[in-house]
Amino acid sequence: MFKIIFSDIDGTLLNADRDLSELTINTIKKLNQENIPFILISSRMPSAMRHLQKKMDIEHLPIISYNGGLILADGKTLDSTEIPLEILESLHDYNLDHDVHLSLFHNDEWYVPRDDFWTRREINNTKVQPEFRENKKVIKKWDAEEKGAHKIMAMGEEEKIDKIFNFLKESFPNDLHLYRSKPTYIEIAPRAISKLTAVEHLLDHHYRIPLSQSMAFGDNYNDIEMLRGVGMGIAVGNAKPEVLEIAHMVTSPGKEDGVARSISEILKI
Repeated sequence: MFKIIFSDIDGTLLNADRDLSELTINTIKKLNQENIPFILISSRMPSAMRHLQKKMDIEHLPIISYNGGLILADGKTLDSTEIPLEILESLHDYNLDHDVHLSLFHNDEWYVPRDDFWTRREINNTKVQPEFRENKKVIKKWDAEEKGAHKIMAMGEEEKIDKIFNFLKESFPNDLHLYRSKPTYIEIAPRAISKLTAVEHLLDHHYRIPLSQSMAFGDNYNDIEMLRGVGMGIAVGNAKPEVLEIAHMVTSPGKEDGVARSISEILKI
């Protein structure tokens, strides 16, 4: 029997309004009564996940943000993996000639270089307000605080993003995960982590539940390892073809309550 469930958010859990449907909220509340933890696992920052936790009454549960780069439980950091500042500096210097938007994230800090199309789009998507600060000033601040980035988002015209992608791939092949969810986006994370490494860490150090008794939902490339590794990896119907191919099961699209429907069917709640 499955004792814990992990779910991606964007493209997987949310409806057409980029929100939680009543069916989803009620289904997760039933899981609560059954003492089956429902863990949000996303590339989002923690504060872009907490308002969703609140709606489902699961604020007491851990969250896994930044594709596994940050695991939080009981108000504490269970695990944190950052992109070293030297890599961020190198990217910043290379970007001086290309001027793509670089959003910089550390835990609940989100810095944007300016108020532009990309900033407004991300605010709309995540319901979180960033702080305006030049990339160079953020690097200086984090250097003094001995911090790295949990995530970097590069956003811009496809041609420029291609150049940034190739630069990072050639310069740091062993250090970075480069997720390209759209031609105009690169989500940059430490290579040492994935959603699966975070699931394993949480199960080993917090819940003591075997991987075989876990279920997970996802739709995108960064969900593949997790869906392959858990006891039951379920792809929503709108998932990328590569994700549909490796999933143990395929459910309805995310916007049609695929997650809630599968939980109800499989767990009979």
